[in-house]
Amino acid sequence: MHYIDKILEISEPYLLETFSKVRLDEFLKDIECLRKLENRNEIIKNFSETYIRFVKEDYQRQYQCVNDKLSKFIEKEDDGIKIIWGDCLKVLQGMKSESIHIMVTSPPYYNARDYSQWKNLNEYLEDMRKIIRESYRVLDNHRVFVFNVGDVFDNDNLTTKSVWGKRRLPLGSYFTKIFEEEGFTFVDDFIWDKGEVQTERHKHGNKPYPFYQYPANCYEHILIFHKHRLDRTRYPCPICGTLKVNGNTQSEIGLMSWECKNLDCFQRSKSNRGKRFSLKTIMTQSHQSKEHEIPKEFIKKWRRDIVKFSPVIKINSKGKNVLGHTAPFPEEIPEFAVRMFSYKGEKVLDPFGGSFTSVIVAKRLNRIGIGIEINKKMFREASLKNIAKNFQPDLLNNKVIDISEFDYSEN
Repeated sequence: MHYIDKILEISEPYLLETFSKVRLDEFLKDIECLRKLENRNEIIKNFSETYIRFVKEDYQRQYQCVNDKLSKFIEKEDDGIKIIWGDCLKVLQGMKSESIHIMVTSPPYYNARDYSQWKNLNEYLEDMRKIIRESYRVLDNHRVFVFNVGDVFDNDNLTTKSVWGKRRLPLGSYFTKIFEEEGFTFVDDFIWDKGEVQTERHKHGNKPYPFYQYPANCYEHILIFHKHRLDRTRYPCPICGTLKVNGNTQSEIGLMSWECKNLDCFQRSKSNRGKRFSLKTIMTQSHQSKEHEIPKEFIKKWRRDIVKFSPVIKINSKGKNVLGHTAPFPEEIPEFAVRMFSYKGEKVLDPFGGSFTSVIVAKRLNRIGIGIEINKKMFREASLKNIAKNFQPDLLNNKVIDISEFDYSEN
């Protein structure tokens, strides 16, 4: 008996439980090619990957507002950079569920720039909440959102618009609460020591007395959030490939754990317990190869939760903004996110593209960089130049880099 038949024989009742008849027929047709394989591990690996893909496709079909043109643009295989011009929320609403492997961004800070003005703090946070809610849907399950934000010294405009209403607004705290309310799990908070004064709040009018002293703001948060949507779908045992598994527990909140109940499985404990696994461990253990290894020095750099590096210097000696953006993202943050929480070939999304630092870093690390930016007229020319100068020209094809653009405002 071919091993794929063995898997199907044991898994049949669970396949009927998971798929409709039409989908099951499609699935069986898709895995027919596995009969050409002789290596058992290869059969198990391919069966599992196909099954997981079919389950995800069924889940994605539940969302009815996908923009087909946008999906084709995102899914088109190329080795370039993808830029989407348009309102971040609307773009996210047009994307497939769980189609992005990692998200990393720094949002527009409350009333910190001309292009980021809100009537009051509540209005700002509510707009951000809507974006975070859609981000949860778009981000793949058991994946990570890295979110860089700093506190600001401003008036929340909720009780008074007077200058006396200015205070330190702890955006990191507000965002953490919103992320958790929208389904994410807070995991870590790296403190980015910027090594510079970000405010004049520390000035005390030469009054060295109590109640006049306030610290200067010279740090930002790099917040790490996990998405664990509770998924009770059975997944194949990574050892024997069968679906004869039982729900064991939740190894993390929202992360379903399974135990293999196939007595013929190739890995049983001394007490005859089956392999215990989750969809997350299937992902992480299948990528433990040299190709995905993180450099030791890089791991060492981020071993402590206080990291120090300088902000981006955007103004040259002539007083000109060489990046064309008033708040460029330092490469260290997306590099940390991409190296630590994604694999080569995966999709990296920055919903607030800005100067598109995240997509540049993603491309450099052999991922697919996707950036969304609303201010096309303001930033396009400078952003494209900034992207191009980060890559050596491809002399063979006489081009710098393939930059694909999609204007969502036209859809």
